[in-house]
Amino acid sequence: MTWICPFWLVRWPANRDVHVAPDAFIGWALVVMLPDWFFLPSRFVSSFRRACRPVPLCAQRLTLGVSLLAVVGGLTAHPVVAQAADVQQSSPQSAAAIPAPPSASQQRQAVRLSTSVVFKPTRTDMALIEDLEHRTFLWFWEAGDAQTGLVPDRYPSDQTQASVASIGFSLTAYGIGAERRYITRQQAIERTLNTLRYLTKLPQNDSAENSSGYHGFFYHFLNNKTGLRFNKDIELSSIDTALLMQGILFTESYYTQDTPQEAEIRSLSNQLYQNVDWAWMRRPDMRLSMGWSPEHQFLPNYWEGYSEGMMAYILALGSQKHPLEPASWQAWLTTNDRRWGEYYGQTMLNFAPLFGHQYTHSWIDFRGIQDDWNREKGIDYFENSRRATYAQRTYAMTNPGKWQDYGKDVWGLTASDGPGELTQTVGGTPRHFMSYSARGTGRDYTQDDGTIAPTAAGGSVAFAPEIAIPALREMKHRYGNHIYSRYGFVDAFNPSFHTADKSFWSDTAYLGIDQGPILLMIENWRSGLVWNTMKRNPAIRQGLLKAGFRGGWLGNEAEVSAPASQHANAQHSAQSGQQQSG
Repeated sequence: MTWICPFWLVRWPANRDVHVAPDAFIGWALVVMLPDWFFLPSRFVSSFRRACRPVPLCAQRLTLGVSLLAVVGGLTAHPVVAQAADVQQSSPQSAAAIPAPPSASQQRQAVRLSTSVVFKPTRTDMALIEDLEHRTFLWFWEAGDAQTGLVPDRYPSDQTQASVASIGFSLTAYGIGAERRYITRQQAIERTLNTLRYLTKLPQNDSAENSSGYHGFFYHFLNNKTGLRFNKDIELSSIDTALLMQGILFTESYYTQDTPQEAEIRSLSNQLYQNVDWAWMRRPDMRLSMGWSPEHQFLPNYWEGYSEGMMAYILALGSQKHPLEPASWQAWLTTNDRRWGEYYGQTMLNFAPLFGHQYTHSWIDFRGIQDDWNREKGIDYFENSRRATYAQRTYAMTNPGKWQDYGKDVWGLTASDGPGELTQTVGGTPRHFMSYSARGTGRDYTQDDGTIAPTAAGGSVAFAPEIAIPALREMKHRYGNHIYSRYGFVDAFNPSFHTADKSFWSDTAYLGIDQGPILLMIENWRSGLVWNTMKRNPAIRQGLLKAGFRGGWLGNEAEVSAPASQHANAQHSAQSGQQQSG
């Protein structure tokens, strides 16, 4: 674990499970305990220097969606024990007002309630899902630059950075739009081709200013006019590149017609993917570094444990030109046993924010396929994330923090915007609110200020439609156009945050990496389109097989020796991924 306080950093790398009481520090220091993955490379040095002065929210977007400034600027929390449900964010002086965690019997009762209803979507539900999917697609279509394919981090807003992760989601969105006839296939082809051609021509080198990437990786943010590194605080990001490559591989396997344009899409997609030098990003211990910069070289942060990082390993294992070996997947798995355990009635691999459960699953169907660790536990990663979704709902139902409106159909914690860095007295209790932050709840940590992110439920529709769709329906019904507009649900809202003229806070922004899971997972639930397209991709299949996955749609172990060309031509029934007809 790592503790952060406003003016210094103290770490205990030898044992990340050691908990140190906050009163071990100087009494006035504001302290937060977070897992090591939380310490993200993007803009770390400059953010630390600016920790004591306000910075515009739109400039605070960081890798994995966490603003370090939100932490350094005074976020308060306490250690989370295995049975703890929530750790209320507040000032040290108000610690006595923190509600006690729910008892074991209360948690069990909430679990019974949370699983007692069999969900059957009505026509009204399906109308909502269709409307939400169409509006969310429209965000990608209108936010993206038609000539370059660059897609902003957030839109609509006044900013100058494009997000390579948003581009990955958008490349997939165009295929969904063509299938749903929101646009024509030719429109999708043209936008996709413009994007791939532009990315292919961007400079790759080790310069600080005249580059868009290096060794096939791309910088987290690019200038939306030039396509170059946004500024010297931005890292070459392994996970944002992975999100981009997921979208790129989708285009390779979706555009399969025998036409010059679609053949060019396949060629450019394969070229961009094979150029990523995963072995260069590998640390001596076989794990992938989170990134690199010309100024600081490889970042000390690395990918381990159940999270969105799993997609980077699968993509790297499947590469023909610069692959990782299976030992890297085994190194990634080494912390699983420490994250495995019961939380709010669900036994699972814990990862507090739901985005870590959604990103890889947006493209890869893990139902019924297992690696060695899965087989030992009798679970697959899809089921694991379904349980995490239920745990979040149960957490909201027990509502240990006493946040307003939390309940069985108002829930969802993940990385999202927030009201801002300030403290209000609500019902006689001081409450600390946050701006952009990785909110979540799990055995690893709990961070909650009453802010609900609709992408938490929307991106979980494929995992647990029986609880996710009623949540979307209720939130839209209860808050209406305050949270639901042209592009679907706004990024976040907070019923507990009050001002003189408003009864609750709601965002005005939409973020690409939060819109993406909503769109892709809804389509996966409706038709299995993205999953089934990716099943045909030889790199995805090879990456999974090298990681030790077997069973389900992957088949038996004899397929390991089949050449990649056979995998490329393999046909997989759309019915295997279909859960609900559109």
